[in-house]
Amino acid sequence: MLGIKKQLSVKSIIGPGMRVDGPVSFQDGLQIDGTVLGDVKAAPNQPSLLVISETGSVRGAISADHVVIGGAVTGPVQAGELLELQAKARVDGDVQYKALEMQQGAIIAGELRPQLTPPRPAPGQRAEPEEPSLRPGPSLRDPVFLDPDPLDPVPRDTRLF
Repeated sequence: MLGIKKQLSVKSIIGPGMRVDGPVSFQDGLQIDGTVLGDVKAAPNQPSLLVISETGSVRGAISADHVVIGGAVTGPVQAGELLELQAKARVDGDVQYKALEMQQGAIIAGELRPQLTPPRPAPGQRAEPEEPSLRPGPSLRDPVFLDPDPLDPVPRDTRLF
């Protein structure tokens, strides 16, 4: 309603001093204060929140709707909606996101890849753009006067209308 989404809360915690070897999957919200050596993935088709605190670290791929990183991540990060990088965040891997919030001091050693949602075509319209060669343009009979400035690398059309 009116663009307001239900706020997710953390329901599970991997505590400080705890180490998990292998992949981790979760529903709703997960906070990592310890170490995970494996992929961390949220359940598909439902909202999710993953928080990696300043003491937390992950070595593996991360995938969730809303990802908050305050610690260290080695591996690709995919945030379906929002990626928040806190001041002490360290990411060594590519990140993919729809929206990004990054505090001063956060470091990403990888590619930033925003998820761009292509616009949907209106009903009755083709999804593919028309070829530019089919668009109406100037006729071969129209006089064309080019700007004679030799220092300007872009020729300019100076037709008289």
